[in-house]
Amino acid sequence: MKQSEFLKTVMPFKDKVFRVAKRLLVSTEEAEDATQELFFKLWKNKSKLKDYKSIEAFAMTMTKNYCFDRLKSKQANNLKLIHSNYKENGTSLNRQIELNDSVSKVHELIQNLPEQQKLIIQLRDIEQYEFEEIAEMLNLKPTAIRVSLSRARKTIREQLIKQHNYGIS
Repeated sequence: MKQSEFLKTVMPFKDKVFRVAKRLLVSTEEAEDATQELFFKLWKNKSKLKDYKSIEAFAMTMTKNYCFDRLKSKQANNLKLIHSNYKENGTSLNRQIELNDSVSKVHELIQNLPEQQKLIIQLRDIEQYEFEEIAEMLNLKPTAIRVSLSRARKTIREQLIKQHNYGIS
């Protein structure tokens, strides 16, 4: 496989790889490193890529595994939570602050989910993968993916309702 063919194959899902890595590692720098490491590994094994039914699914699985390894390492203690990628024009300052608070709260709630639920909600709701694709990536049955996603959404919904109804009887 030549470089141009390799780039044509892997570049369409580069941003998805980065977003999954960022969701798991939180740090932009760590996510960039993970993305770079993944593409380096794919390039080293470019001759084997044709053996995979879905290179994108394989890359996502590699990303997930790499991120989990990074989180388990001792260097993971310095990862910081930063969410500054939500912007909307044409709203009042109060409304914008409310929206930013809500988005930050949802990100925080997602971060507090168990790892599997966090990854499934990222792949399904943010990256918009199909259940079968997620099942293949995570080596689970589509039914288990649906159940886990439902539980994650329910947890987030309950926590948001609890926060918004605070002090109201």
